[in-house]
Order: sequence, then C-alpha cells, then structure tokens
Amino acid sequence: MAITEKAAPPGPAPHEERPGPGDHPDRLDSPGRPDRSDQEGWHLNSPLALTLLLVLVVVFQGPVRGALSTPVMQSWMTVFVAVVVQALPFLVLGVLLSAAIAVFVPPAFFARALPNRPALAVPVAGLAGVVLPGCECASVPVAGALVRRGVTPAAAIAFLLSAPAINPIVLTATAVAFPRNPEMVLARFAGSLLVACVMGWLWQRLGRTDWLRLPEHAHHEGETKAEAFWSSVRHDTMHAGGFLVLGAMAAATLKAVAPAEWLRTAAANPVVAILALSILAVLLSICSEADSFVAASLTQFSLTAKLAFLIVGPMIDLKLFAMQAGTFGRGFALRFAPATFVAAIAGALVTGAVLL
Repeated sequence: MAITEKAAPPGPAPHEERPGPGDHPDRLDSPGRPDRSDQEGWHLNSPLALTLLLVLVVVFQGPVRGALSTPVMQSWMTVFVAVVVQALPFLVLGVLLSAAIAVFVPPAFFARALPNRPALAVPVAGLAGVVLPGCECASVPVAGALVRRGVTPAAAIAFLLSAPAINPIVLTATAVAFPRNPEMVLARFAGSLLVACVMGWLWQRLGRTDWLRLPEHAHHEGETKAEAFWSSVRHDTMHAGGFLVLGAMAAATLKAVAPAEWLRTAAANPVVAILALSILAVLLSICSEADSFVAASLTQFSLTAKLAFLIVGPMIDLKLFAMQAGTFGRGFALRFAPATFVAAIAGALVTGAVLL
C-alpha cells in the first residue's frame, strides 16, 4: 500500500523566512553564507565622510594653509569657487523644476504638449528651451525628469542641449557682451537650436534604451505632494550637486596648469583657433550666463571661433559631462559627449559661414 504524505498547509514553514516587499533574494540567509545583519554595522556615508574631512582639515590646518597660499592653489580655488558659485543657483532652479515636474505635472500633459511623432517632438522640445531661465546645470535634472515622465529621450535631449543656450537670459547676456556684433545673438540662437535638433534626431535613429540609465527615485506612498516635492528636491540636489563639485574641481585643475601662451599661438590659425576655443569651452566649464563675456574678452580670435566657444560650452563641458554621467549613466555620457562636441563644432562652422 502506498503511503501518502499529508499536504503541508499553505503559508511559510515554521522556520522559513519569506522575503519582504523590499527584500532581495540574495539577502536571505543560506548555509555557508553569514547573516547579512551581522555584517551591517559601522559604514561610511556622506555626512560621516564630510565630518572626517573637516576633522582632518582642522588637525592639519597648518600644512593646508601653507598649501592654499601658493599661487597655483590660489588660482585653483578662484576657478573652483567661481564655477560652483555661478552654477549652483541654476542647479537649484533646475532641481526645483525637476521636482515640480515629477510631482505636480501629470504625465498626460506631455502627451498633449508634444507631437506624437518623435521627429516633430524634437524641434518642439528644442524651442521649449527658450522658457527655462537657467544654464546647463538646470537643464540636466529637468531633462531627467522629462524622461521619467514618459517624454521620448530624443525630445528630452533636444531640450537638454538647447535650453542653456537659447533662453532669454543667455541671449541678453550675449547681446550685452557683443554690442558691436548683434549678429552673434542670432548666430548663437540658430546654431544652438540646430545642433540640439540634430542630436535629438541622431538619438532617435541610433540611440538605444540600454545606453540610458536614470537614477531610481524613491516612491512617495503616504506622503503629501508637498512632502514628495521636498523629498525629490533633496535627492536631486545631493545627487547632481556632487557631480557638479567633481566637474568644477577638474575644470579648476586644468585652468591652473594650462599655459596662457597656448591661446596666443592657437589664434594665429583659423582652424586651430576654432578647435582651441571649443576645447577651452569644455575645460573652463563656464556657466552659459557668463561665457559670452569670456568669449568677448578673447579679442585675438575670430567671431566664428568665439561662436564655437558659445555653442560648445553649454552643451558639453567637464561639469556637464559629470552631471550627465550621474543622471543618465556613464555609458550614455561616454557616447553622447564626443558626438555632441563634433556636432557643436560643425554647427558653429555652418552658422558662422551664413550669419557672421
């Protein structure tokens, strides 16, 4: 006679642990694997790292003060503080807009505001950059929020590239910086919008979704809209602000060690001048609200070379590359940055030949 076992009642066994809603299967204890809770204890986080850094600065304040008093370090600190101070207010503006889009704007709004066809949505999103009074630091988190809300990445990329260069504040600053060359305003607007649309269409045709990585935002169940808004602001400020600081440090380092004679030599050759100012725009990482005054001060260069400086800078520089890598993923930034650099130079050449 066959012996049948009585079916076990549904539900977990007496000593069986089931994963909770936020648990990962790897977190369950298994033979030969130590309990993960025994390994959790003292660990390094951002506040602790900042505290340790401040303690080290206080303990070694003598050597630190001596190092900061050298001319190279004074130049480094000047550039670093200038980049951060210029960019931080607009970064905060972008974070606020990003949180507002994520919390208060329904996804259906973007479906109505943008054309259904991505090829038409790209130029519409590019022109929408006119309404954002900020720099590239503001456009990165806003573009990330647009993608999270269902906007096609091609349109978000067009907005990301156009907004820092064609908004009213930047165009007004360009007109003030070039009072004798008003055509520079139109050239900057047309060239920047052209490059933004080309890059958007290029992504639509060649881009892959696995190249684009967006940071996961915490879900805000049980929170009011105001609580969710400020939670999103805190998250994006810490996330994007860290990459802004890294980019500013790299820009300050390169600015402090680059010889000034290189610029004078490069200006003598028209082709080299355009390439030199394009590279300089990447290295200096100047906010788009201030870059026109820097370009105007480079009197030894041609207007086309200065236009390349004004188009390249707001689209790809060191701090922007770092922020794009932090927001959209390193794989995206490594592919997107070189393509944008080449397209921006080509756009400056075409626009300069027609309008300047």
